[in-house]
Amino acid sequence: MKRFEYSRANTPEQAANYASPTDASFIAGGTNLLDLMKLEIETPLKLVDVTRLELQQVETAADGGLRIGTLVTNSDLAAHPDVIKNYPVLSRAILAGATGQLRNRATTGGNLLQRTRCYYFYQTDSPCNKREPGSGCPAINGENRTLAILGTSEACIAQHPSDMAVAMRLLGATVETIKADGSTREIAIEDFYCLPKDTPHIETVLETGELITHVVLPAPIKGMHTYDKVRDRASYAFALVSCAAIIDADDNGSLTTVRLAFGGIGTEPWRNEDVEALLTDTDGNNDVITQAADLLLKEAKGSGQNDFKIPLTRRLLKQVIQRALAGEGA
Repeated sequence: MKRFEYSRANTPEQAANYASPTDASFIAGGTNLLDLMKLEIETPLKLVDVTRLELQQVETAADGGLRIGTLVTNSDLAAHPDVIKNYPVLSRAILAGATGQLRNRATTGGNLLQRTRCYYFYQTDSPCNKREPGSGCPAINGENRTLAILGTSEACIAQHPSDMAVAMRLLGATVETIKADGSTREIAIEDFYCLPKDTPHIETVLETGELITHVVLPAPIKGMHTYDKVRDRASYAFALVSCAAIIDADDNGSLTTVRLAFGGIGTEPWRNEDVEALLTDTDGNNDVITQAADLLLKEAKGSGQNDFKIPLTRRLLKQVIQRALAGEGA
């Protein structure tokens, strides 16, 4: 690990100010950052400790939604009574990720910012456009079984690893931030992540020194909340394909609410609202589900070892819709 300067901030404004002049990183739980620093994948000149900030609360918003402090741990968020009651898909997604020990340390803001687990990204003697822009992407013709099939480019096919972020994308969360000059902004989750294109090292729209302070959820959405995660083993494994869903149907079996977000298959948490619109006001029959899967996977591109993700996503989509219509929870 390379040497770095350490600062501890007492206010969000101070944290952003400390981080803005130099190559700096914020640290809270450190569950991803410390690994990256040990491998010298990330080499910040300064670490800004934000653990003393008063950003550890979950508050009810005026519209009935929730305002979640960036330092709320994954364990606390998953166990919060309002999350369990009104946003069970979020609780289930969080509990599907990592281990209890990691969830006890990992924070809400840090989870959104965790980096890919692509083998070549972590293999420092290998080229990687995400780690060293312009060096190449050996994953495209190499070990790519776990990598993305949607949102990829000729420069990068790395998948986004977060389970929690998939649920946040489904729920239409908003990310609140503060900059070094004290100004704040609200970023819709669908605008937060950047597709790799030819700049895969730029993963979010955050500016230098910009600190996530809160994640805001809109009012609860009625329907069956479910999170399905297909992985190689039952615990401590990243998704091959996952699906967060909120689905509701009327007494006649017609789908009145359909929200779907996918993990494991995209370079960012993946949601296609055209797919949801196609399924809404239908009875979710096999033909409609096939059309929805075709639309979802229209731009999907396998790279060899991960080709299986395309039919696997089709099967998972069908399973989620049929289970909702049968009135079965997750």
